[in-house]
Amino acid sequence: MKLLYLSLFTLLTLINPSVADPIDKVGELIGRGNVHELAKLFAPDIQLSLLDDANTYSKAQAELILEKFFAENKPISCKMLHKVNSSSSYRLGVVIINTDKGVYRAAFTLKDTNGNLQLIELRVESEKVK
Repeated sequence: MKLLYLSLFTLLTLINPSVADPIDKVGELIGRGNVHELAKLFAPDIQLSLLDDANTYSKAQAELILEKFFAENKPISCKMLHKVNSSSSYRLGVVIINTDKGVYRAAFTLKDTNGNLQLIELRVESEKVK
């Protein structure tokens, strides 16, 4: 009986319905600082705005820049603030990331390219606390 429960628990943790939505998946990856998995979703060229630096980078360049950012700002928690999935071509999301160095707002855009959603824009800025 314990084996059955363990198998069901393992299956349920592998099939996590909370990350079935691509917007939620990207938000979760950002919130964990998992740049390697996030980079798999990058378009060949991505518009990256990180604090005061904004530019268009290749997939590899953007991955290195984000790795450095998350190495310096370790994520503690993340909250989905806003998501728009009403268009079949574009998906938008905004997350608030609490790190060990401060609070940041990350906004991102996914674009459907030949049936494959790719991250085409990511903006990370300091959150202005009210």
